[in-house]
Amino acid sequence: MYPITYLTDCSDGNAQARLSTRVGALFGQSPAIVAVDGSDPEAFAALTLLDCLRSTESLGEDGHPTITLLNIAPRDGVWPNGVPFCYFWFGQHLVASTFNPRALHLVRRELDVQKVFVTDIREVLASASWSNLTPAEVDRIADTQFRSLWYLPLLARWIADDRPVPSTPTVVPLTPDEPPTVSVVDNFGNCKLNCSPDSAGFALGAELPVTHRTPAGETAVTNVRCYPHLTAVPRNAPGLIPGSSGTNYLELVIRGGSAAAHFGLHPGDAPLPGARGARGGI
Repeated sequence: MYPITYLTDCSDGNAQARLSTRVGALFGQSPAIVAVDGSDPEAFAALTLLDCLRSTESLGEDGHPTITLLNIAPRDGVWPNGVPFCYFWFGQHLVASTFNPRALHLVRRELDVQKVFVTDIREVLASASWSNLTPAEVDRIADTQFRSLWYLPLLARWIADDRPVPSTPTVVPLTPDEPPTVSVVDNFGNCKLNCSPDSAGFALGAELPVTHRTPAGETAVTNVRCYPHLTAVPRNAPGLIPGSSGTNYLELVIRGGSAAAHFGLHPGDAPLPGARGARGGI
């Protein structure tokens, strides 16, 4: 059995029930379903996918293979019925995902995942001689609005079973550089950024200007000191630290409080120097 994590923007109760049941029927166990939501779901997905794969490292033993599913499929008109699905391996760990360059850019940058295998739903289903899908079922799955329910779990199961799934090796496109942005606000209110301390100009004892919102909704700038870790930050004071995500990506915190609430920050906001005009803005 594979431990399965499913990151998806289809995360209401009805969708979760269906996803959990279908994955359970295919794999014999239901997944951990993680809602990819908020004001910048692609940033959340990118950092969370990176963290999922990073968490398989340094086990002290071989460990077990895992499967991570990722679904963010905007209907942007570029692709018929949304972007295609792809897969790749990170060591023994399988990722099956929508082909969303911004959601994949951190695993390309940090884990050197330069290439994925893009699939065509109808081609895969029509070639699946090992399945007993009828032509009517193939049509329904290929044309459905909920492809992340009907197709993505099938793709993961067939790849995990080493089925000869037709695919096209495709380079993950480089995405335009973005200033450091908030990717995840955790349950403590810590703001996880999508950059390393060095790339943001982090230096112990130095201060970096943080652009944020005041309670009145105005834009302000506060100088925030850099610390080595959370316990070095004075209680109830803000700080910038190497955090728990990515490769110790930078994190804006308030020890004993919520940095997100204090600074009025949300995923997609760009609080560090040069950040204005970035995706999400301030």
